[in-house]
Amino acid sequence: MRGHVDPQSPLFTTVSPDKRVPEDHPIRRIKVLADEQLLELSPVFDGMYSEAGRYSIPPERLLKAQLLIALYSIRSERQFCERLDYDLLFRFFLDMSLEDESWDPTVFTKNRDRLMDHDVAKVFFEGVVRRAKGMSLISKEHFTVDGTLIEAWASLKSFRRKDEKPEDRPPPDDPGNPTVDFHGEQRSNETHESTTDPEAKLARRGKGKEAKLCFSAHALMENRNGLCVDFRVAGADGYAERVEALAMLQRLRRRDYDPKTLAGDKGYDKGSFPQDVLDLGITPHIAVNEKGGAADSPARRFVKRTGYAISQRARKRVEEIFGWMKAVGGFRRTRYKGRERTQMAGYIVAAAYNLVRMSRMVEITT
Repeated sequence: MRGHVDPQSPLFTTVSPDKRVPEDHPIRRIKVLADEQLLELSPVFDGMYSEAGRYSIPPERLLKAQLLIALYSIRSERQFCERLDYDLLFRFFLDMSLEDESWDPTVFTKNRDRLMDHDVAKVFFEGVVRRAKGMSLISKEHFTVDGTLIEAWASLKSFRRKDEKPEDRPPPDDPGNPTVDFHGEQRSNETHESTTDPEAKLARRGKGKEAKLCFSAHALMENRNGLCVDFRVAGADGYAERVEALAMLQRLRRRDYDPKTLAGDKGYDKGSFPQDVLDLGITPHIAVNEKGGAADSPARRFVKRTGYAISQRARKRVEEIFGWMKAVGGFRRTRYKGRERTQMAGYIVAAAYNLVRMSRMVEITT
């Protein structure tokens, strides 16, 4: 029998967003893990707000909204607020009813900045890592480090001489998209900077690649399950990979880990980095750089050992972290200006990656 369309919508409904999300949907397991960690952050949230005044968007929802943006590749806060109006899965994840109003994008972004002011993204990421450690999902001894470039939210047209004054620039031929001719001009980070984001640096991914305004991103991965245990954003100056790697190893020691080996690609077999790692009591399982590495590099001592081969096999999984963060988490290019805001986004996306992996490895009752 043919069905008929009833144009009259019901006046009342007893269906909640929870009923519309399948029982076996992976977002349910991620929600349980995220809610458990947010419960531990409640004292931090209490210190962020005054006891007087109007109620704001709950910080738990702000943080979980950032997770949804990463998990579902949402382009912007404005698009997220629009989708929140009709996406029942989003409302389920944020514990919102059908009657709850969606958020104004401007209010959402202003409230989100409060999270950055109190380092909540960092605290949340570190809490997720501690939870994974408590579940015995993390190796305390064997790690891998790697770095990549993240495109900045700035155009090459904004990369101008530092001593150039705004009044010296010719009027734009098109105010919305002016033509800028920089062919034949020698441009470098020493003499030029972006007027949009001065912290972004001109860098290229390799020989023959075009140069872009970028930040560098660095991940420290444990080798048991490929979880990200530390994530840092720095300037793209060519030295940040090795500097940030040493800083992450030192932080690792302060967090009750006992690193024994560190895997890395050929980019880390430069300068004094292998010896610096060895001085920390850590064996450098670093791929030997035959062209740019030193002939007496300490990394060459361990190439024929069994542990080196195991570390090099595990090392490839660190690319999965960057691959997911860029392809799914929207971190191929930052949506924010400045290193601090980009670092906040990096912590959120790295936490989302860990939650996805953890939800697949443990039995969770929803």
